[in-house]
Amino acid sequence: MFEVISISFAFFFGLAVRQVGLPPLVGFLAAGFAINMLGPQLGMPSESGKILGHIAHLGVLILLFTVGLKVKLRQITQPQVLGGALLHFTISVAVFTPGLNYLLAIDMQTALLLGIALSFSSTVLAAKLLESRRELAVFHGRTAIGILIVQDIIALVVLAVFSGQSPNIWALGLFLLPLLRPFIYWLLDFAGHDELLVLMGMLLALVIGGMGFTAMGLSSEIGALVMGVLLSNHRRAQELSESLWGLREVFLVGFFLQIGMSGLPDLRALLFALGVGLMLPLKGILFFLLLTAFRLRARTSFLAAVSLTAYSEFGLIVAGILLPEWIVPLAIAVSVSFVVAAPLNRMAHTLFARLEPRLQRFERVTIHPDEQPTSLGPADVLIFGMGRTGTAAYDHLKEQGFQPAGLDGDTYKAAAHAAAGRNVVFADAEDSNFWRGVDITHLKAAILAMDDIGSKVVAARSLRSKGFSGPIISHAMHEDHLKRITEAGATHTYLTMFQAGVGLADRTASVLEEANEAAAPASGSIPVE
Repeated sequence: MFEVISISFAFFFGLAVRQVGLPPLVGFLAAGFAINMLGPQLGMPSESGKILGHIAHLGVLILLFTVGLKVKLRQITQPQVLGGALLHFTISVAVFTPGLNYLLAIDMQTALLLGIALSFSSTVLAAKLLESRRELAVFHGRTAIGILIVQDIIALVVLAVFSGQSPNIWALGLFLLPLLRPFIYWLLDFAGHDELLVLMGMLLALVIGGMGFTAMGLSSEIGALVMGVLLSNHRRAQELSESLWGLREVFLVGFFLQIGMSGLPDLRALLFALGVGLMLPLKGILFFLLLTAFRLRARTSFLAAVSLTAYSEFGLIVAGILLPEWIVPLAIAVSVSFVVAAPLNRMAHTLFARLEPRLQRFERVTIHPDEQPTSLGPADVLIFGMGRTGTAAYDHLKEQGFQPAGLDGDTYKAAAHAAAGRNVVFADAEDSNFWRGVDITHLKAAILAMDDIGSKVVAARSLRSKGFSGPIISHAMHEDHLKRITEAGATHTYLTMFQAGVGLADRTASVLEEANEAAAPASGSIPVE
């Protein structure tokens, strides 16, 4: 009965909220509250909470592992990441603690722990929403994820200090992890491409990262993240992440259900959640001001800040261990923040376009080196997105005598292509500042090789608004995307999988034709006596 009620409620609530433009995870939260209220009458087993909690924990570990696969260690130590996270934490705690102490009439230590719990941002929500928009690797996405990682480390320190828990002697094994990297690399290559690859990801995330770090007296969440970071430079890191995608999504449904099932709120919990919910915009505003102070442009600061504008599930972990009596009010507050932050993130690019004139006033005169504009050079074909598809298109055009230029929102990827001798620059197709400064007068054609449909539509519209009249070629994974890209200005579109099938058929026909031609003289020859 547990799986019948959980899956049914999650599906229908998720389906319902999607019809009004909200992401399904908001429906999963509502489903959790509904199960809490109606579950006993429907025959929900009493041990369901523990089962769901275990599933939710597995989902969080796999998510953090896949996030780690996309993280570069040097991005965590960047000034805007480390400084932004520490300053935001310090200011938030300094504001929340006395305010909660006065308004709720609670002792100072309880107010301090609540302030700490509310200072963190949601890693699960931010990572999930950034990944859904293919923005984990772009500059603002990496900045947000880096800040979240620093916050998770702070949370680990807080738990160690206030709970009296400290690493044991086995924690010295952490120093051996870099030595194990060559063996883990070899094991990943040896695992192949089928179900063993999925099992290896689970082994690293749940067993070595999760159980292993717990045995050391450390956080299993940090362990899963660290194991992902260890593999982030491996050539198959992306493949491993994609292989775990479906499994992670199913387990994460349990996470959102669990938050809703934490308990039914009373009036005090609702008032607390409403009060801290009203303070949610201040959380995002503070992130925006801090990031612009570190010379990030208004657009990057705004998009990163929006990603970080939600209270954290890690706050629930802190409360569950140190403040169990506050777990329900905090769970309601986290749920409210998710309901607000999810649609806000979905509209982030549109909101910035409307607020751009006002927000740009906060930009510094000198901007961050990663965001300084770069010339396209003497390019006649512009390729948006330099993944496998874009790279193949670039190399093929180069062989045919064209002068292509590539754009990618991942600074590390752009730098790697430049080091390989390709004319690839860091730029985001949805960045209005890029479109204001770029010179496209020499372009003859453009190729949209990004995965995200929204980015393709923006790129096509921006090209046309800049006066570009040449062909815009784009692929798409789904038929309904073709119409959107065409309406935005693309002139040549095709379905990726359909075209792959046509290519295979053409290749097959060519091979058969060659075989027939080779066999024809032999069959028509006259034997010599």
